[in-house]
Amino acid sequence: MAGREEEQGTAPFPPYHRPVLPDEVDFWMDAKPDDLIIDGTLGGGGHSEMFLRKSATVLGVDRDPQAIEYAADRLRPFGTSFRPFLANYSEMRQHPGLADGQLVDGVLLDLGVSSHQIDTAERGFSFQKDGPLDMRMGPDAALSAEQFVNEASEDELLRVLRDFGEDPQARRICRIIVDRRKKKPFARTGDLASCIEQALGRHGRIHPATRTFQAIRMRVNQELDMLTKALVEATACLKPNGRLLVITFHSLEDKIAKHFFQHHAKPMIDDPTWPAPRENPEYYLTLPVRKAIGPGQKELSTNPRSRSAKLRVAMRNNRPFVTS
Repeated sequence: MAGREEEQGTAPFPPYHRPVLPDEVDFWMDAKPDDLIIDGTLGGGGHSEMFLRKSATVLGVDRDPQAIEYAADRLRPFGTSFRPFLANYSEMRQHPGLADGQLVDGVLLDLGVSSHQIDTAERGFSFQKDGPLDMRMGPDAALSAEQFVNEASEDELLRVLRDFGEDPQARRICRIIVDRRKKKPFARTGDLASCIEQALGRHGRIHPATRTFQAIRMRVNQELDMLTKALVEATACLKPNGRLLVITFHSLEDKIAKHFFQHHAKPMIDDPTWPAPRENPEYYLTLPVRKAIGPGQKELSTNPRSRSAKLRVAMRNNRPFVTS
């Protein structure tokens, strides 16, 4: 997750996070005056500012207190048109700016870790900068990376490295971590990264701990579980013809978003055990574009972190949303 925020800032704030796919998000959200939009992953406020400049009202949500503080200062010139809220995006309907039952014109979810989180050593997200083994995106995370790495069972550790990291070396890395933590617990990102590198060696440009760090971060922050909940929340929030935009950076995230969109965009569903197709009770979306949208060459040349970004777009239909 990582546009052109420095160019658009309303004040000379230092760079915090560069929003990806700014032109594509601008086009598909199509913010208009008096629209009400939820930015469920506020970050540094780059996407929110685009909507605010079109005279929309933005309800910003982020689980990271640093992001809330930064965006609140940066977007202060927009006054009450911008309303930040410290919470996980899976709790967006609890935003105090939403009246009971009020619906919105658009929701944006820009997933993954922000540039600021990666680049701040003290947050413990990066193996390139030594820092405490933390990785928590916000105070709502139940445990730190240090706790997980040192206390998780071997089976749980292997499952996370294999399923979230999709690493062919998962079993070997798991054994390396378990053997080492018996002698000395891990406390620093540099220690964990160097331990893996020394055991596996380094081949090519990609650090051998890359997928391990990604997997641990996703587990610590419950990212896939939160995404599934957030997609339901976002759909329930939308007015008819409201837009839902989701930017993913990981194949598992994209798979969840893709399947959610496809399921909720089917008027009819079928099963081999049924005598005939049935009406889909969860048919709430239409897909103006069925394929994911990626960054253009111009963005890739100025923001390499955008290379894995995929944008998916859906629109709410007129059917009433029914909670189970």
